[in-house]
Amino acid sequence: MPVKTSKAFLTVLGVPEKPQITGFTSPVMEGERMQLTCKTSGSKPAADIRWFKNDKEVKDVKYLKEEDANRKTFTVSSTMDFLADRNDDGAVISCRVDHESLNSTPQIAMQVLEIHYTPLVKIISSNSWPEEGQSIILTCESKGKPVPEPVLWTKDGGELPDPERMVVNGRVLSISFLNKTDNGTYRCEAKNPIGRNSTEYVLIVHDVFNTLLPTTVIPSLTTATVTTTVALTASTTTSATAISTRDPNALAGQTGPDHALIGGIVAVVVFVTLCSIILLGRYLARHKGTYLTNEAKGAEDAPDADTAIINAEGSQVNAEEKKEYFI
Repeated sequence: MPVKTSKAFLTVLGVPEKPQITGFTSPVMEGERMQLTCKTSGSKPAADIRWFKNDKEVKDVKYLKEEDANRKTFTVSSTMDFLADRNDDGAVISCRVDHESLNSTPQIAMQVLEIHYTPLVKIISSNSWPEEGQSIILTCESKGKPVPEPVLWTKDGGELPDPERMVVNGRVLSISFLNKTDNGTYRCEAKNPIGRNSTEYVLIVHDVFNTLLPTTVIPSLTTATVTTTVALTASTTTSATAISTRDPNALAGQTGPDHALIGGIVAVVVFVTLCSIILLGRYLARHKGTYLTNEAKGAEDAPDADTAIINAEGSQVNAEEKKEYFI
């Protein structure tokens, strides 16, 4: 009976060692070039290495595969090359090794970057339109690593001219009772062991802006003068002249619902009072007059009373009647 044989191929997987990141120095100055290398050994077949910065994959890397001395496993390395930037401070760099022997559970090595950089300075103003008599607060925000020292405030290249009104408290410059002499360029300077930086703020103090409210003209209290003249003669008719004058001046009241209402009421009261005065003057004038009568002419030279009466009765025949004149 023939003997049957079969062949089987056994592949032994080499599990990669835990990766390590080299080439890192801490801290790193901004602008310096960094080369980080991630390396793992003992993988079969060769493992795959991927780089990440804050969970975002980095594609521009170099990959190197070398066979180990036993000629059965591989050593794999990958290098990431970049310039240190202040935005990378605190970033997490991770190197991930993928291999079929890891059952979808990659091995990861991580490194946190520490970047030192010069201060970044910015001035924030509390008043976008400063006017005379107002106050202003200038805040100097500085960010750097290491933390910047207390800032230095200057005006037009020199010291602050009025320490009583210009008070510095840490990073804050407060100026009270602004006037035109405060116009100028204010500089805030911050420094740390890496370097120094500064920024400027140009202060322009504006004139006080007065807002003129619209006005409503309200009639003023007017005065009236009534003059009555009566002239009477024997041969003319009584004449009366009434002259009324009004004060042309008027008061200008300020605007507002309450002022307008009060002004209207006052105008009505004044008008009614003025009419009453005129009517009263005309009434008094009509009941005032001069009376002229011709009495017993010729009785003055009579020798006795009887003769005087006879002469008076005779003279009254042609005498003018008593006249009364009304205005």
